[in-house]
Amino acid sequence: MEPKVNFMIERTLVIFKPDCMQKNLAGMVMERFTKVGLSLIACKMMRLQESLLQEHYDFLMDKPFFPNIVSYMMECPVLVLVLSGENAIAVTRDLLGPTDSSTAPKGTIRGDFGQDKSRNVAHASDSQEAAAKEIARFFTKYEIFD
Repeated sequence: MEPKVNFMIERTLVIFKPDCMQKNLAGMVMERFTKVGLSLIACKMMRLQESLLQEHYDFLMDKPFFPNIVSYMMECPVLVLVLSGENAIAVTRDLLGPTDSSTAPKGTIRGDFGQDKSRNVAHASDSQEAAAKEIARFFTKYEIFD
């Protein structure tokens, strides 16, 4: 008898960061997510404002590199999306690889396309609680189609 695996349909927020957009990688990155069965249920292009970034990255506000993150995330419009699927949070983070692209293995999104800890192609929610907060920060319930 095979072990029982619990699958849970989850939602996760993903932001295609400025380096992803500047290198025109959005289509290739999206394809990696959809190839493993994740569904795109919300998407919009945005110019992120400083106030929204301060809220989104509030846990980093006391770090000396915080102004650099804000400046970087405002370099150009980004693509913000919600993905849905079985264990979407873990699946998304596994596909992305470690935050530091310079240590991410080839075959992961960050390992193939990223540069360092900041210019690492995409942000993704790290827990169900974070995903719920982040999705509500960027989307109304009427903008999500599942």
